[in-house]
Amino acid sequence: MLPKAFPTPQLYRPGAGEPALRWGVLAPGWIAHAFANAVNKRTRQRLAAVASRSPERASTFAAEHGIDRVHSSYAALVGDPDIDVVYIAAPQSEHLALGLLAIGAGKHTLIEKPMATNAADARILVRAAQDAGVLLMEAMWSRYLPQAAVIRALVADGVVGEIHAVVADHGQAVPRDPNHRLYRRDLGGGALLDLGIYPIQLDSMVLGAPRQVTAIGGLTDTGVDAYSTIVLTHDGIAQSTLTTSILTRTPTTALIAGSDARIEMAAPFHVPTSLTLAGNELFGETLTWRDETGVALMDGLAWEATALATFVGEGRKESPLHTLDETVSILATIDEARRQLGCADDEVAA
Repeated sequence: MLPKAFPTPQLYRPGAGEPALRWGVLAPGWIAHAFANAVNKRTRQRLAAVASRSPERASTFAAEHGIDRVHSSYAALVGDPDIDVVYIAAPQSEHLALGLLAIGAGKHTLIEKPMATNAADARILVRAAQDAGVLLMEAMWSRYLPQAAVIRALVADGVVGEIHAVVADHGQAVPRDPNHRLYRRDLGGGALLDLGIYPIQLDSMVLGAPRQVTAIGGLTDTGVDAYSTIVLTHDGIAQSTLTTSILTRTPTTALIAGSDARIEMAAPFHVPTSLTLAGNELFGETLTWRDETGVALMDGLAWEATALATFVGEGRKESPLHTLDETVSILATIDEARRQLGCADDEVAA
């Protein structure tokens, strides 16, 4: 029998006592624009500086988002004493070097997902942050959205029973241009690291690390993974099926199936969305939850910014909702899938 109502999500709302941090943005590409819009509109955080390899791009970004300082280099920005936290929005191939740069300067650091192109590099970042005593967090924004909080509560309360499967997909029709970042091995391209990480992190959130990874799929002419189906086997009676593609647009939905009920996430499941809770009867009752915060689409990036500020204010060095150990574990799953597909980095495949 379904509950009469959904649990109230525990959210990181702005103005709840979190410090107003001064943020520096490294590499102002499209995701940085979306992040800056969300931060300015939906948080108490302050965008204080930006740096880019292109001075013109940095100046344009600063003017668009009301940022006072434009630095001529990444090193100059991380060395700015008036910056509390650095947001790294560069391609994933640059995350290790730029993350170490920011951490080495003693800055709290938010790195766009994936934190690195493989688990080994992520571990290097984790050790550096621990040694420096700063907070390090992957910008896995889906973890901080209202529907994620509802799902965690439903699972913790035993509403779905024992979880037996996660079925999720994320495919986008990326332009088939060999110079596009997702088609370039040197930039950490491929479907799994950029898109497939969303279904994998959802699986990890509710089932933890898999016991076995099985991957089938295909590569692009440039040698990155174009599409794949990943089957994750977990302890107990749990097996999940996750798919991703950069060749075509897929439904981008997700399902968490338990012994007592299932949770269906409306598309696209990784952005602010709605949930349907249903029993396991063929034509049984359903209960629908809708996000009533008014924070929609890419403005949802604001939740992770406020969460990070909250964690800093609490003296934390990592996110309790997406720990550094779990961040590394998810990348280890992706490493194994990429190895089986034949597109892993040399050091991962060895």
